[in-house]
Amino acid sequence: MITAILLGACSSPGSPPGPAKDEAPVDRSNWPSEVPTSGLVKGLELPLESYLPSYANQVAVDTALRTLQTRCMSEYGLTAVDLPRPGANPPPYSNALSIERRYGISDRAQARKYGYGLPKELTGSLVSVEEGLSGVEVEVLTGRKKTEFTPPEGTKGGVGHFGATPEPAHAEHNGKKLHEGGCAGWSKRRLKVNEGDEGFVSGLASTSLSESRPLKPVEQALKSWSACMKDKGREAADPYRATEQGYADGDGTTKNAIELALDDIDCKEQTRLIEVWFKEESAVQKRLIEQNKDQLAAVKKRMGEVLAAAKAVK
Repeated sequence: MITAILLGACSSPGSPPGPAKDEAPVDRSNWPSEVPTSGLVKGLELPLESYLPSYANQVAVDTALRTLQTRCMSEYGLTAVDLPRPGANPPPYSNALSIERRYGISDRAQARKYGYGLPKELTGSLVSVEEGLSGVEVEVLTGRKKTEFTPPEGTKGGVGHFGATPEPAHAEHNGKKLHEGGCAGWSKRRLKVNEGDEGFVSGLASTSLSESRPLKPVEQALKSWSACMKDKGREAADPYRATEQGYADGDGTTKNAIELALDDIDCKEQTRLIEVWFKEESAVQKRLIEQNKDQLAAVKKRMGEVLAAAKAVK
């Protein structure tokens, strides 16, 4: 299953070095809406979203982290580090749980243009920060050595992957001992970022998706969707298999992929698959929220404290 949940961990290189006072404000006009405004998921928001930071708040936190990291790295003599500007390359979806593709593709207008793929301008957030940094800069920033980047197979660029688990960095640089986790780790500790919080909420969201899948209304809707696809000459047990087929012969934007995507969405609309699945998963999430209310209350409290600390960074 393709998901955008991980987008917040990456950004694209090429931004001005450091949070200088004369930097122009980030253009917010191309930021995606917090709640979808089109397609079959228009206006839909899952209950667990309120326990994950909004895109705007995440940008505020990341901007503070960038400021702290730039200052930290300058203490090691790295005064021209080109760290990405948070918000400059927004992800295709703003909500943390990626409702737009949680149950497969959902926007017919987008599918007509790009099939299962995304427009190139919306993939900048998938490029790793490490691509724009030297080996020494990566070590000081992260506390580990830079790993080799491998572009996508058969392409000259774009979103690829990194190799094996990276080695620890050297103990010091320019005679100064590196922070645990590098300047990135140090900056997160300054803001008291609890990385386990997002993992906890995302884990509940994964549970709700898996637990809602076998529920009778969803199972029936999936069978109806699959039958609809079969009537169109397609063989797919669920929307995730259709997505795999869409990417089978390229980047998901081929003519065949576009035709498949349109059939996929038409069948979703005809069978009300997304409407049914969203309703059932929302009920599961509400139950999980009640079962974990104390932990989630603590998560929300810490989220507010981190945001306040981020806004205090100048």
